[in-house]
Amino acid sequence: MARIVVLGAGLGGVIMAYELRDAIRPQDELVVVNLGKTYSFVPSNPWVAVGWREPEDISVDLSDVFARRGIGLRPEGAERVLPAENRIALKDGSVLDYDYLVVATGPDLAFDEVPGLGPQGHTQSVCQTDHALAARAAFEALVRAPGPVIIGAVQGASCYGPAYEFAFILETALRRARVRDRVPMTFVTPEPYIGHLGLDGVGDTKGLLESAMRERHIKWITNARVAKVEAGAMTVEEVQEDGALKTTHTLPFAFSMMLPAFRGVPAVAGIEGLTNPRGFVTIDKHQRNAAFPNVFAVGVCVAIPPVGKTPLPVGVPKTGFMIESMVTATAQNIGALLRGAEPKAVATWNAVCLADFGDEGIAFVAQPQIPPRNVNWSAQGKWVHAAKIGFEKYFLRKVRQGKSETFYENAALEMLGIKKLKEVQIDPTP
Repeated sequence: MARIVVLGAGLGGVIMAYELRDAIRPQDELVVVNLGKTYSFVPSNPWVAVGWREPEDISVDLSDVFARRGIGLRPEGAERVLPAENRIALKDGSVLDYDYLVVATGPDLAFDEVPGLGPQGHTQSVCQTDHALAARAAFEALVRAPGPVIIGAVQGASCYGPAYEFAFILETALRRARVRDRVPMTFVTPEPYIGHLGLDGVGDTKGLLESAMRERHIKWITNARVAKVEAGAMTVEEVQEDGALKTTHTLPFAFSMMLPAFRGVPAVAGIEGLTNPRGFVTIDKHQRNAAFPNVFAVGVCVAIPPVGKTPLPVGVPKTGFMIESMVTATAQNIGALLRGAEPKAVATWNAVCLADFGDEGIAFVAQPQIPPRNVNWSAQGKWVHAAKIGFEKYFLRKVRQGKSETFYENAALEMLGIKKLKEVQIDPTP
């Protein structure tokens, strides 16, 4: 019997546990370590922030469903991974041994890297559901007393979709509240152009997003470095193509939501051989760490180099389909190792994204996610908003029922009218 531990119960960690339960042997033990026993559907956080969802609408108590699937749950959370000892020190002082570990923690939110940034400072966040609920109070105050709004991401961020989504969702909510005419909006991003998304664009995301912003009277500043945030004012340094300072903007705001840069969580950051200097887990093509070959990683915690050179740091996002691809490859590879075989499954890292605007949206497909690509497609329409709602309902139902089938394979690609994209490939080399 072997014990396999999944560290983290977010989008990647939960489906990792379900797929592993199906891939490992009946006698093997599967345990998930997480801080708390609740799963929250992070893609719906922008809707929570404007009052379109309640936290309980997008949350699942994992205790019962894990028990039904034969998955253990340790809600104490991890203090530190000790890969040389094949164990995890938990926050309650206990220790959990493992034979195989899958790191699926998601990121640590680096609000502290910009003075005044984040919920403990002067800007809002939709990275966590509790952040989104706090942002709702600020949104309601904005409706009562309209004023300038700044939405976007800071230098080093690697997840731009939610920033664009929230800008458009907020704009829609303000129109519905009949106060949009009193709310100037500015989008601030380190991307070299609107729609870069950390992927050097997908299809015509540049044209589609610029057009959508013009139509909604949202101004933007690209190549933007946020120097500091004070109460009611943000200092933004706009740089040239060579990174030299072009101009400094002092932007007033009554409400701001800025996504932070990500880094590895404290439980794994700084472990030589396991993580890079930013704290992300380094992996090979089989999702496996070279220094500690019984450690795998999936999702946002994985180290991926940036796509091309940009004047400011712009990270690569890990989208839903990409994470599902990593999960499937990891489950197959651990299953193979448990049965005495070598890992051969390789994640394809394709990207499928549905970006909601509140009443319509943009969808894009990149195959593979990192250029050059075989598929490079984007489109806009009201159907994307409906598809995003379908995504939410399907995924939450899957989590509540303990199912491991992938949303994108069964539903999203059919909605997009695109032929099946392989989740994994089989490495032919011995």
